[in-house]
Amino acid sequence: MSTKGKLYLIPTVLSADALFSLPAYITDTVRQLRFFFVEDERTARRFMKALDRSIDIDSLQIHPMNKQNPPDTALVRKLLQEGHSIGVISEAGCPAVADPGNIIVQAAHQVQAAVVPMVGPNSMLLALMASGMNGQNFQFVGYLPIKNLERMQAIKELEATSAQKKQTQLFIETPYRNNPLLRDILQHANDSTLLCVAADLTGPTEFIRTQTIAQWKKDNQDFHKRPAIFLLYAGQ
Repeated sequence: MSTKGKLYLIPTVLSADALFSLPAYITDTVRQLRFFFVEDERTARRFMKALDRSIDIDSLQIHPMNKQNPPDTALVRKLLQEGHSIGVISEAGCPAVADPGNIIVQAAHQVQAAVVPMVGPNSMLLALMASGMNGQNFQFVGYLPIKNLERMQAIKELEATSAQKKQTQLFIETPYRNNPLLRDILQHANDSTLLCVAADLTGPTEFIRTQTIAQWKKDNQDFHKRPAIFLLYAGQ
């Protein structure tokens, strides 16, 4: 009986200047693999060349996994059953955590192939660690609604849940809409509620600040087009 391949979940950097945040075994693993499923091929190629310029990118099989190009799960199962190991690389951070990849992981489990999550930077965990908020009880809710009324309701509901459960609420936004989101939080959350904004994590312009809504209203920060995590806590 042939040995099944393994599925490696390969973290990539959150910032172009943050290769230092990756352990050496990431590079060793990438060197050995020939099959990859990636969120963005250009980004993945650039990332692998940054890890090791000697990697022959053109010899690799690189397959898409994004909204426009759903991953070929039949191919995933076939490769793993034939004994080929596969690497999964998202745009930034950890695959399958607020990024594509979970469908490929499901396919690997369906054929009982080993899934190997690898250590690397994750913006949500880094932000939670640095926020000073409750790290024992937290919830990641992804993107808040875009429409004003729905967003206002979402902010108030998250704040109420945080107060009731003493639970940290984490969420994100498309970077070019960060400032409108911050404006809405300051408008609809209570002055005593804590807000943390963690932007450009692991990069040279890294910014992490936790303060009350009242304090944020006096703080003129610009987060336009800066990858950021927002954390809300009303349980103090």
